[in-house]
Amino acid sequence: MPGTMTAGGKTPPPILATFEDALAKLPDGYVDGNFGNRSWGVTVKRSEDSKRTWLYGKELGGTDIVSFNLYRLAEPGSILKPCEMSSAKAIEFVLGFEPSTEKAASRK
Repeated sequence: MPGTMTAGGKTPPPILATFEDALAKLPDGYVDGNFGNRSWGVTVKRSEDSKRTWLYGKELGGTDIVSFNLYRLAEPGSILKPCEMSSAKAIEFVLGFEPSTEKAASRK
C-alpha cells in the first residue's frame, strides 16, 4: 500500500527506529516548534495502551500539514499510515521538527 511503512518494508529498519525514537520524545498534546525554518503547531496523541500514536502538524501562517498514525504491531515492528502524503514526508518532519524550548523542557 503506498504511503505505508513497516519494519520489513521499503524503509530501512535503522531509519524506522530513529523515527520512532524521535516521535517518542515529542510531548503529548500541543507544542509549537520549527521545521524547515518555518513555525509549526503540532499535536500528538497516544492511545492508553501505547499501540497507536497520532500526529497532526500545521505550518503556522502557511498551508502545509503533516498527519499520520503509527501503529505498533503485536509482532516486532510498526506500521506508519500517513494521511494523504508520503511516508518519507512524515518521517522527514518528525526527524527535523524542533519543539520550542518552553514545552520541550517538559518532554518525557
